Amino acid sequence: MLRHRKFAPLFWTQFLGGFNDNVFKQAMNLLIVFRLTTSGGADPAMLTALGGATFVAPFILLSGLAGRLADRFDKAVVARRLKLAELGLMVLAAFSLVSGSIPFLFGVLFLLGCQAALFGPVKYSLLPAHLRDDELVAGNALVEGATFLAILIGSIAGGLLIGSEYGPQVVAGAVIAVGVLGYGTARQIPPAPPVVQGPPLSWNLLQDTRDLLDDAKSQRGLWLCILGISWFWTVGASVLALVTPLTRDVLGGDEAVASAFLAVFSIGIAVGSLACARHLKGEITARPVPFAGLAMTAVLLVLAIVVAALPPATITGQSAWAVLTAPRALLLISTLFVLSVVSGFYAVPLYAILQHDAPESAKARMIGANNVINSLMMVAGAVVLGVLTTVLKTPPALVLAIMAGLNLIAAVIAIRLLSRVFLKSVVRAILTALYRVEVRGIENVAAAGERRVIVANHLSLLDGLVVAAFLPGNPIFAVDTRISQRWWVKPILWLVDFAPIDPTNPMAMKSLVRQVEAGRPVVIFPEGRLTVTGSLMKVYDGPGMIADKTGADLIPVRLDGLQHTFFTRLKGRVARKALPKVRMSVLPPRQLALSPSLKGRDRRRAAGRELYDVLSDAIFATTDISKTLMRSLIEATRLNGRGFPIVEDINFEPVTYGKLLTGAFVLGRRLTQVTTEGEVVGVLLPNSAGALVGFLALHAYHRVPAMLNPTAGAAGIEAACRTAGIKTVLCARQFVAKAKLEPVLEQLSQRVTVVYLDDLRQTISLSAKLRGLLASFTPGLAYRDCNPDSPAVVLFTSGSEGSPKGVVLSHRNIQANRHQVGARIAFNRSDVCFNALPMFHSFGLTVGTLLPVLAGVRTFLYPSPLHYRIVPELVYQTNATVMFGTDTFLRGYARMANPYDFHAVRLIGAGAERVSDETRKIWSDRFGVRILEGYGATETAPVISFNTPMHAKAGTVGRFMPGISYRLEPVPGIAEGGRLIVRGPNVMLGYFRAANPGILDAPAEGWYDTGDIVTVDDDGFVAIRGRAKRFAKIAGEMVSLGAVEEAASCFAPEVRHAAVARPDARKGEQVILVTEAVGLTRQRWIELAGAAGLPELMIPREVIHVSSLPTLATGKTDYAAIAQMLENSELAA
Repeated sequence: MLRHRKFAPLFWTQFLGGFNDNVFKQAMNLLIVFRLTTSGGADPAMLTALGGATFVAPFILLSGLAGRLADRFDKAVVARRLKLAELGLMVLAAFSLVSGSIPFLFGVLFLLGCQAALFGPVKYSLLPAHLRDDELVAGNALVEGATFLAILIGSIAGGLLIGSEYGPQVVAGAVIAVGVLGYGTARQIPPAPPVVQGPPLSWNLLQDTRDLLDDAKSQRGLWLCILGISWFWTVGASVLALVTPLTRDVLGGDEAVASAFLAVFSIGIAVGSLACARHLKGEITARPVPFAGLAMTAVLLVLAIVVAALPPATITGQSAWAVLTAPRALLLISTLFVLSVVSGFYAVPLYAILQHDAPESAKARMIGANNVINSLMMVAGAVVLGVLTTVLKTPPALVLAIMAGLNLIAAVIAIRLLSRVFLKSVVRAILTALYRVEVRGIENVAAAGERRVIVANHLSLLDGLVVAAFLPGNPIFAVDTRISQRWWVKPILWLVDFAPIDPTNPMAMKSLVRQVEAGRPVVIFPEGRLTVTGSLMKVYDGPGMIADKTGADLIPVRLDGLQHTFFTRLKGRVARKALPKVRMSVLPPRQLALSPSLKGRDRRRAAGRELYDVLSDAIFATTDISKTLMRSLIEATRLNGRGFPIVEDINFEPVTYGKLLTGAFVLGRRLTQVTTEGEVVGVLLPNSAGALVGFLALHAYHRVPAMLNPTAGAAGIEAACRTAGIKTVLCARQFVAKAKLEPVLEQLSQRVTVVYLDDLRQTISLSAKLRGLLASFTPGLAYRDCNPDSPAVVLFTSGSEGSPKGVVLSHRNIQANRHQVGARIAFNRSDVCFNALPMFHSFGLTVGTLLPVLAGVRTFLYPSPLHYRIVPELVYQTNATVMFGTDTFLRGYARMANPYDFHAVRLIGAGAERVSDETRKIWSDRFGVRILEGYGATETAPVISFNTPMHAKAGTVGRFMPGISYRLEPVPGIAEGGRLIVRGPNVMLGYFRAANPGILDAPAEGWYDTGDIVTVDDDGFVAIRGRAKRFAKIAGEMVSLGAVEEAASCFAPEVRHAAVARPDARKGEQVILVTEAVGLTRQRWIELAGAAGLPELMIPREVIHVSSLPTLATGKTDYAAIAQMLENSELAA
C-alpha cells in the first residue's frame, strides 16, 4: 500500500504533520523550562500543562466545522489547503522560537492545534474514500502506528535540536523544511470529491459541536466505536503521563530513560496495529476488541503488581544504559511493550468500523465527533489523574490498579455489547484449537457486490458452526424449519441471524429474496441435507433462483475435512478421525450467466444446474493438485490407516496401504541399482497388485514409468521404446509364460535391458526389506518430493488411425483429472472398484486404478477385459459397485452374465468408443444399471467429459469436467459443430515422437486438438459427431463415417461395424462398410436407409463381411488394421 498513490501521499502527509507538530511542541516545552530556570518566572509544570490544553482545546471547538468541510468539499483539496496553512504556521513558529516570546509561542501552538483539529477528519475520511473495504484495516493500522512513531520521533528530534548550540534557529529551519515536504506530499493525494453533498458550513462552533455529538449518539454503533476509541486514548495518555515519574522515582533514571520508555510504547502500538491488520486480513470486525480489552486489563494489573513490587530508587539521575540494563527496568519495559501491543489490537478495528459504517454524507463529521470525545475524555482523564497523583498522593501502583479495574468494566461492557461477536470468537478459537481450521480466500467476501448469496457444500453437523465462526460479517443463515426446532441446534442459531425455511412451501424463498435485495448476505447449503456419499449430492434450484432474481453475486464456500469427523452420516464411507484438519475455502464471487430467453421452469432448472457447476468447480478449484502421486499415496495411508486393504487381484490376497508402501520402497530402492533418476522405464505387466507396486516403486525414487502394451507385438513395443528413449523394461516371467510373449521378449532384449521382477525379488536381502519396512513407517522422511509438473508416466496412443506417440503426463495432469472426476462423481470407502481396463490405457490407469486407490476405495485389478465369462463372475464375487468398460466389452459381459452378477453395481463408466443404444438397453433391462458414457483422450489424462448420476443425457458423452476450457473450430463442409480443442490442468506435457525420440513436443499454449467433431448443447452436453479424420468427402459433401456406423448399428445392433473411406476417381472418396452382420448387404442397406430417411450419400459403395472386426486391447476398433487389410486386398465383398 505504501507504494500506491491512493495511500502513500496521505500516509507521509499525516506522518510529517504529526512529526512537525511534536518537534515544535517538545522544543517549545524545553525552551520554556530553560528560560524559566535561568530567568525565573511562572511554574514550568503549569506552563507545560497549559501548553497541552492549548493544543487540545481546538479539537473540542473545531471538529464539527472540520467534519463539515471534509464532507462538503473535495477532501484532497481541503487537505492541500490545510497543509499550505500549516506551512505558513510553521513560518510563524520559526519566528516565535527565535524571538523566545512565551505569548507568541502559545499563540502559534493554539493555531497549530486548530490546523490539526481541522486536518484530523480529512485524514481519516480519505482512507475509506481511496481504499477498498479489505484494505481499510491495514490502512488504519499503518496510520495508527505511524502516528505514534511520529509523536515519538518528533519529540526526540525536538529535544535534541533545541539543545544544540543554535537550538531555536535549527528547530525553526527544521519545521519550515518539514512543512514544505508535507505540502509537497499533500499535493499528490488523489482527488476525493464528496459522494453525497454534505451539510452547509456553520460558524456557531458550540452549537455545531452539540449537533455533531447528537448526530453521533443517534447512530448507536458509531457512538459505541467513538467511546471505545476515546477510552483507548484516555488509557494511553494516562499511562504515558505515569512514565516519567515511574522512570524517575522507581528506576532512578533521567529524561533519556523516560524517552526510551516512550519509544517502546510507541513502537508497541505500531507493532500491535500492524499485527491486528495481519490477523484480520482485511476483515472489518470488532472481534478483537473484547479480547484486547481483557488483555489490557490483565497487563495493567501485572504492571501495577510489578510497580508495587519494585522498591523506590535510592539513586536518581542515572544514565540510560545503567538503568535499562537492570533486570527491574527490563521487566517494566517489557510489560509496557505488551500493553501497547494489545492496545493496538483494541484501537485499529474500531477506527476501521467507524470509517466504514459512517454514512457517506457524514464520514468526516463522525470522525470529528470522535475527535471531540477523544479530547474531552483525555482532558477528563488528565484531571482525574492529576487529582489522584497530586492531591491525593496516590501511589503509581494503585493508580495503575484503578485503571485496570476501570478497563475491566469497559471490557465487560464491550463483551456485553458484542456478545455475539465475542461468542463467535470463542467458538472460532475452540474450533481452531481442535481442528486446526485453515481459512483461505476470505478476502473474496469483501470483493463481492452489495448483494451476496453464499453457498457451501454440506458435510457435517459442524458446517454451520464453522461458517458462522469464520465468515466475516453477520449474514443470514437459511435453516430448515424442522431442523431449527431441535434442541441442539438452538444454541448454534443464537450466534447468527437465521431465516427458518419450510422446504415444502414454494413461497419460502421469497423472504430470502427480500433479504438479499435489502443488502443482507444469505448463507445457504444448496444440498439441503448432509451428504451421505462424502461428495456433492443433489443441488436444489432455489438458491440459484435467489441469485438470479436478485442479481446477487454467488460466493462459493468449500468445506473440507469435516467429512472425517464423527459429526457426519458417513460412517463406513470415509475414514473418520477424532480431530482432522479442517479447511474452509472462499472462492471469488461470480454471477449466474443465464440466457435471457429462458423462462419459468426451464430457467429454474438452468439456475440449479449452473449452481451445481459453481459448487463442483469450487471443490476442484480448492483441491491441491500440486503434489506427486507418491505423496498422495502417503497421505492416503495416513488417512485410511496402514492396515486398510486397498488392492486385490486374481491371487485374492488383499494388499494393504502399508504393504503397498513397503513394496514400493523395497522394490524402488533395488531398481535404483539398474536405473537412473529421471529415466523413462518401460513397464510390461498385466493389471495386478504387483504392477501397481512396480509403478509406485519407480515413483518412490523418481523414475518415470512408461506403460507398454503387450498386445502391440514386438515391432510395436520396440517402436514405443525407441520413441520414449526406454533403455530398461520391467517384466515378470510368469506373465511372459502365460501370455506367450517369449518371442517378443527375446527380440526386445536385443535392444533394451529386460529386468524380470521375479528374479529381482530373489536378490533383495533381509536388511533391504527391513529398511523398506522402516521407510513405510516414516514415509515423510524416506520420500523426497519432486516437482509436480515433472513427468509421472508415459502412455502411448492407441494407434487406431496411425502410428503411436508417447504421451507424457505430469503428476499434476493425473492429479487434476482424478479430482475432476471426483468433483462430479461420488466415490467412497463403501465402494469396490473393479478394473479390467489395462494400466497402459489412460482410463485404466487414472480412473480405474489411481483414482480409487488414492481415494481409499478398494480396487480389484483383473488382467484382461476380454474374458467375458470370468469378469461378470468376479464382479459378483467381489461385490463390486463400480466398474468401467467400452461398448465392446460391456456388450460381451452382458451376453455372458447372469442377471444377478451385477446386483451390487451402482455405477458403470464407459468410454473409448460410442455406447450403442442396444448395449444401453440390455444393461438397463437385464441388470437395472444405467451406463454413464464419457469421453476423453490419452492426452488429457484422459477424461474430458462425463455423464454423471446427477446430469446425464443419452446420446451424449456428458458435460465438461471442472477446470477445462474449450473452443470449437469450424470445419469446412460440416455445418453442425466444430473441431474440439481443449485446455486445462489435465492436458499433457507433450508428445514423444518417433521422429525425435525422447524430446518433448509440448502443445501450443496448452491447447490440445482432439481431432473430434462435436456439438455442445445449451445444457453443456457434448455429442461426438465423428473424428475430423473420419469424414469422407463425397462430391464435395462431408459424410461422417461415425454416422454411417451408427446407422449400421440401428440396422444390425447385435454385431459390430466399421466404416472407412477410400479414394474414388469420380466423386473424390467413397464409403466402405466392414461388418460382422452377414445379412446386411448393400441392397438391404438401401431398403433400410430409405425407410429411415437417410441421405443417399450415406449408402456404402461396398459392404464387406468379416467374422470378427480387428480390435485393439483397449476395445477400440483397429481402423489402421482394417485399412491395411483393404490395401492388401485381404477383404472382399
